[in-house]
Amino acid sequence: MEIIHPQKKDIQKLAFIEADCFPLAEAASYSDLKARYRAFPENFLIAKEEGKIVGFINGNTTNQTILEDRFYEDASLHDPSGAYMCVFGIDVEPPYQGRGIGKALMHAYIDLAKSRKKKGIVLTCKKRLKPFYESFGFTCLGQSQSTHGGALWYDMLLAF
Repeated sequence: MEIIHPQKKDIQKLAFIEADCFPLAEAASYSDLKARYRAFPENFLIAKEEGKIVGFINGNTTNQTILEDRFYEDASLHDPSGAYMCVFGIDVEPPYQGRGIGKALMHAYIDLAKSRKKKGIVLTCKKRLKPFYESFGFTCLGQSQSTHGGALWYDMLLAF
């Protein structure tokens, strides 16, 4: 497996993966992903197996320790000099799930944040995914104010 930054031409494939991994109310659209990629391509990583994109991770950068819903819709809120990188999602194509690809993407994203001298990473997740993120050292800050996609979310912080 190879983890690298995507190219602009890869965004269409990422949109298909996103649609396979998240409910419609939560999934970023192709136009959302294009806007994010224009604003913060440096915060996208893709996983490739045998030359095929099988997963990705992305998120903006901010000075806040909470991931706000408005970040999903407004790529202009990205602050490259911010202290924290956010995770909007870790997406792995269903046939490739359970192989450690999501873990590898998260480790690579953590390494990226550390190499940029960030203070940490913030995200929201559903209750069933709290143990996954806690395995990387994230701390649950409690139930989130997020109403993204109508789901119940938890604020998570990984401080370096």
